[in-house]
Amino acid sequence: MFARSMLRSCAVMLLLIAGSTAYAHHSFAVFFDSERTVTVRGTVADFQFRNPHGLVRISLAGQDGAPVIWKAETNSPSILVRRGWKKDTLKVGETVTMEGWPARDGSNYMRLRTLKRADGTVVGQPLAVTEEK
Repeated sequence: MFARSMLRSCAVMLLLIAGSTAYAHHSFAVFFDSERTVTVRGTVADFQFRNPHGLVRISLAGQDGAPVIWKAETNSPSILVRRGWKKDTLKVGETVTMEGWPARDGSNYMRLRTLKRADGTVVGQPLAVTEEK
């Protein structure tokens, strides 16, 4: 009887944990507009190779000449590695061009699709719109 009760309690706990994890992961469509793309060019201010998604920040001159920061969310490090990225792939101060799907709220934030170095070479493999969002 005690064993059966413990088994039920463990099963309920596992379901609660699994459910909260699934709920915590956001949907691509909620934050990003897959019908449009945006392209920005600037210098790398920061590259965070971390879970659940990497993050690239670049600095560029705004219309008034003041610096503007654009952020781009990447895949998780495990997917980035499979696409040819490493922790040290991007260096602060390096000039890059980022293309991606813009944030729906109009902020300077995107879901990264392609990142190119100043010489035009693509970093890793580009992300197709139907892949991991």
